[in-house]
Amino acid sequence: MPKLTGPLVVALLYDGLCTFEFGIVAEIFGLSRPELGSGWYRFASCAVDEGPMRAHGGFVIVADNGPEVIEQADIVVVPGWKGADVPVPEALCQQLRAAHRRGARLASICSGAFVVAATGLLSGGAATTHWRYADKLRRNYPDIEVDDTSLYRAHDRIYTSAGSAAGIDLLIEIVRQDFGAVAANSVARRLVMPAHRTGGQAQFLERPVPIREGLEIAPLLDRIRADLATNWSIERMAHETRMSMRTFLRRFSEATGKTPGDWIAAERVSEAKRLLCQGNASMEAIALAAGFGSSHTLRHHFRKKVGISPGEYRARFMIEMPDKQMASA
Repeated sequence: MPKLTGPLVVALLYDGLCTFEFGIVAEIFGLSRPELGSGWYRFASCAVDEGPMRAHGGFVIVADNGPEVIEQADIVVVPGWKGADVPVPEALCQQLRAAHRRGARLASICSGAFVVAATGLLSGGAATTHWRYADKLRRNYPDIEVDDTSLYRAHDRIYTSAGSAAGIDLLIEIVRQDFGAVAANSVARRLVMPAHRTGGQAQFLERPVPIREGLEIAPLLDRIRADLATNWSIERMAHETRMSMRTFLRRFSEATGKTPGDWIAAERVSEAKRLLCQGNASMEAIALAAGFGSSHTLRHHFRKKVGISPGEYRARFMIEMPDKQMASA
């Protein structure tokens, strides 16, 4: 393996470490990837607490480095935190502020947003975190715009991500920014992750609203998802559920948190994303398959929901198959 010369990524270790969050940082930045050359990331972890530290899962960790390695970092990642109500040591805040001043990027996963928020560097900016912690983050830091619908957000070289798995999306996006789409898609394939789940700040993953058990709407939603190309008028949907229009609209809102039109448009955009990433079908064909009827309507709804055009989305997120797979497909 060649000696690596790329950006140094430092992940924080602490007592009560969120094991999964740390694991994905080590997997993406610390795994050997000789196919990506000697300019790939260097990786180190550092302890911000003294002595052996416990991690979720019932084991103890001992770090190779102390917090002084933060002084050399190009990217510092906070993989979760001990809890939303656990104070962040001022010494750590000072180290992160100093790293940011000299140009380092800071990134957090899930509850790690409370650490970067404590530095004051997010003041006046936007951040995201797991939806369970969003209200607490708003109360603790009212000068931060807390967005609990995005996969991740960026503000002045500071990145925050939502729940644990959204950290993967953020880290792959950082790879994309540093090394391009081919490298990011290579990492995503190795993780068996869909590369198209990553995106800029305009790509949102809305928090799902659970459907109540026994609610009559659920079977209808399954039928619509299986046949998005059909013209699903409100009258037809109400008829299929054997409800009056008024009752149907109330029950639909209770089940999904949306109007029927908004829900179907979101489902059709999701299907269009999938089709855009998996082949070279024309925009007109994708529009028909997803239920938009025309490429003009597809472009209108896609830009409204995603923030970029279908063509831009395909150019950025189309899954690239390795030559060997293409030859054997």
